[in-house]
Order: sequence, then structure tokens, then C-alpha cells
Amino acid sequence: MASSSDPALNVELRCSICVKVFTDPVTTPCGHNFCRSCLSKCWTDTQPCFCPLCKERFSKRPDLQINTIFGKLVQHFKKFNQEPEVFCDVCGERKQKAVKTCLTCPSSYCETHLEPHLSVPRLKKHKLINAVENLEDYICQKHERPLELFCRDDQTRVCLFCTEGEHRTHNTVPIEEESRKKQVQQVQIQAGVQQKKIQEIEHSVLRKTLASIDCFLTRPVHISNGTIIGLGILLVAVLLYTHTTAEDLIKELQQDITELKRRNTELEQEIPEMKRRNTELEQDNTEMKRRNTELEQEIPEMKRRNTELEQDNTEMKRRNTELQQDNTEMKRRNTELEQDNTEMKRRNTELEQDNTELKRRNTELEQDNTEMKRRNTELEQDNTELKRRNTLCDGLNWAQKFAVDVTLDPDTAHPYLILSEDGEQVSYGDIRQNVPENPKRFVKSPCVLAKQGFSSGRFYYEVQVKGKTRWELGVARESINRKGRWNTRRPENGVWILTLWKENKYLIFDAPLVSLSLKPEKVGVFVDYEEGLVSFYDVESRSHIYSFTGQTFTEKLYPFFSPDYNDEGKNSNPLIISPLLD
Repeated sequence: MASSSDPALNVELRCSICVKVFTDPVTTPCGHNFCRSCLSKCWTDTQPCFCPLCKERFSKRPDLQINTIFGKLVQHFKKFNQEPEVFCDVCGERKQKAVKTCLTCPSSYCETHLEPHLSVPRLKKHKLINAVENLEDYICQKHERPLELFCRDDQTRVCLFCTEGEHRTHNTVPIEEESRKKQVQQVQIQAGVQQKKIQEIEHSVLRKTLASIDCFLTRPVHISNGTIIGLGILLVAVLLYTHTTAEDLIKELQQDITELKRRNTELEQEIPEMKRRNTELEQDNTEMKRRNTELEQEIPEMKRRNTELEQDNTEMKRRNTELQQDNTEMKRRNTELEQDNTEMKRRNTELEQDNTELKRRNTELEQDNTEMKRRNTELEQDNTELKRRNTLCDGLNWAQKFAVDVTLDPDTAHPYLILSEDGEQVSYGDIRQNVPENPKRFVKSPCVLAKQGFSSGRFYYEVQVKGKTRWELGVARESINRKGRWNTRRPENGVWILTLWKENKYLIFDAPLVSLSLKPEKVGVFVDYEEGLVSFYDVESRSHIYSFTGQTFTEKLYPFFSPDYNDEGKNSNPLIISPLLD
């Protein structure tokens, strides 16, 4: 059996009178089918009854009965070809009938809500089809993309991603092109069927005419000449009537053929426009593929950034927890101070109540009270200093968590510097060392950098400076001037250092210059690259010395060391890097 989409079946299941799908089909004795109501109306106006298609006459009006089997076939055809009523997905309570379905959105729209898809440039590129109810049949179940292509090898609809997989080598065309092709084929089939009917009618008329003549000529009856002439005239009239009726029917069928040819021409004229639309869709699909490829390439970088942010978030949570704990401790100590203050107020109240009775002792008590205030002030100052030192000690403890192993880089050492074999000690020698030329080596200032460079995160290291009268410690950027002398050791020249100058004069080359009063034997250096922070600590007293803040680092930072000149043996002790990690 042919499918319900077969164009030939579509023609055969239509009544030749109303040109619609049969309703209550009946069959004439000559074998042709018509709607019962159409044939009954035709026979009401004619006498005698004859077949509207082949013009065969019936001496007695046939008793018309519905062709049950043929009727079931018609019902099956109607069931698979009826168009379901689809409503707009955007309308509110009173939904309007949808006219188009967008496979990109995917949704169905009435004429009002379809307007954006016809006017907005971005939406005009969406894939629109006539409104359908079963939208999932037009979406690829594997890739969840519109089925906008047709595979002629497998005779099935496919999406753009299918053509990159199992249909890669198949002959695929846009669905509109295939639809237009089938419509043209259907029109051609209908035209062929109509032409075949014309030929059948012509052959039927000719066959019946010849049969009538043969019957008349072979009948063994004696007829007069006048009768023969009369019969001849009658025969010519019948032939003319039959020929005229056939010609009328042929003209009707030829008009149908002309209409079908016109529709075929219109469809062929629409093909270039459909090809242009298909080209635009293919270009859009190519652009979408390119965009998808770019997005897929960006995913690893986004994942990496996300991982870094999660790590930073974890660190911030940890620091926040520590700060909350510190805040809780401060609140507790503040409460104790408030309680002490309350106690002092209570005692002052008692003193005021006893003031009248103790006027004689008032002067002495006022003196005592003044002394108490002075001592309280001193205690508060001591308390403030203790808080500051505790805070700085906590800062050093936190900085030491980021301790790193640091060793000296002999390729950067000034020719007069002497490095230990383990790379942890450096001192100034009186004899120039025999070292090779190296673009990384300092040639004017007695300096050396560490092998380890840092371009992110935090790091901390400690250096023993005991017994030295001059030295410089800190960090330097990778592009620091290594071949000339520096006018100033300031951050703009790429160094952030603490300097011991002339035995007991400690300097920080910041803006402005900072002079310090201290005498550390071991110095800790802490750097937070992202925060732009460089801090110095007195490790033995666990006190903070100074911090460069708000700096901007754009290059690698290297630990910086300068034991300075020997000064006739007064400054011969080496700078010693203290190991912090096991």
C-alpha cells in the first residue's frame, strides 16, 4: 500500500466532481467512484443517469451503496493528512491560533507575537515553519538541534551536527529544497493522472462510437432508404453530442493541467529564493560553529581561572576566620576593660559619697587620684604597646608560614663576592674572583640575587646579619640595572631594601627617606606579590621594622643581598641565609 503522503494516492482519493477527498464514497457500475452527495445531486438534474467521468449511460438508476472498504481507506488517509490545530505559546488566557513555529526558540506564535521574528534582525535568522503540534518531531533527539536538512541517501531529516557524524558522506540538502522538489513531483504526477484520464475518456468515446456503428451495420433487418437516412442523421447527432461532451470534459481537464503547470512554474520560480535562504542559513550555521569552537577553547582557561578563584576564596575564608578569632579576643579584652572601668566608677562614687566626711583628706586623695591617673595612663600606654607587639608578632608568625628555600645565584654575583658552596652565605673579598662574563652579573655594586624568582603569591626568608657594620637586604625586580651604579636605592629603580649604614644607622629608601633606630641580628623579609607588599621583621625580638605598601609588581622578584665592602676587616662577617624548611 502507498503511504498517505503519496501524490498519486492523494489524487485517486479525490472526487472528480467536487475535487475534494471522498465523503461517503459510492461506486458506479462502470467502476468509477464519487461522493454519494455529489453523484445524487448530479443525477437529480439529469435524465437518464450516466457516469460523470466516462459518460456511460444506465437504463435504470443504480442503487447506490457506500463502498465500505474504500471508505475505510479514505478515513485512514484523512487521519494521517489532517492538520492539527496549534495555539500560540505566548498568548495568555485566550490563546490565538498559531501560524508559525520557530525551531530555534522553540515555540509557536500567532500573527501578533510572530512580529518580532519578522522585524528584529537577530530573530529574523531563526528557523520558521508552518505551525506544528508535535514540535519534538522537528528537533534532533540526539543533538537537540532543528532538523533543517534532508538526507537523500537515508530518506530522513537530519540536523547540522548529524552531517558531521554518521551522515558525513551522505547527500544532504536543505529541507525546503527537498520539500519544493516533492511538491514539483506531486504537481507533475497530478498532471500525468489528469492527462491519463483525458486519454481514457477519448478512447472510451471512440470505442463506444465504433461499437454502435458496427452494431448498426451488422444488424440483419430490412430498412428503407428514408429510414436509413433518418438513422444516419440521428447517428451523426449522437456522435456530435458525444464528441461535444467529451470535448467539454477534456477542456476542463486541460484547464486543470494548465493550472497545475502554472503552480509548477511558481514553485520553480521560488527555488532561487529558497536557495538564497539556504545559503544564508548555511553561513549562519558556519558562524555558529566558529562561535562554539571559540567558546569551547575558552572553557579550559575559565576552569583554570575558576580553580584559582576557589583557592583564593579558601585562603580568604581562612584569613577571615583568623580575623574573627582575633576580633573575638579583642571583644573579650574590651569587656574586661569595661568591667574594670565600671569598678573604677563605683569606687569613684564611693569616694564622692565620702567626700564630705573626708574633706580633710580630700587634698591627699586628689593627689593620690592624680597619681593613679598617671599610672593608669602609663598602664594603658604599656597595654597599647603590648597590643602592637602582639599584633606584629602575629604578623611575623603568619609571614613565616610562607617560608621558601633560597640559595644564592653565582651567575649574578659581583666579581669580589665570595659565595659558600651551599649557596647560603656571601661575603666581600679583597681579591677579584675569576668568573665568566654573564649578562646577569652585577659589575659595579657588590650585590647578588637568589636563584629563585617569584611572579605571584607570597614568600618569606630570613638572613643573619650579626656582627656586620654595613649590609643591604630586600627584593629586586628582574630588569634591575646590573652593569652600572645606582644613584638611589628606591622602588622606582626596581629595589625594595633595608640598609645598615655606618654601623648603627638603618635606612629605608622610600619616599621620603626613613631612618630607623634598631639593631637586629636576624632580619625576616616577607613579600605579597598581589598585594604589592614588602615587609621587614626583627626575628629575635619578633617585631615589625617597616613595610613598603601599595606597590605594583609587573616582573619577577628575586631576593636581594649585599654584604657591602669589607671595610678593612670591620665588615668581614658574611650574610647567612637561615634555613626555615626541613
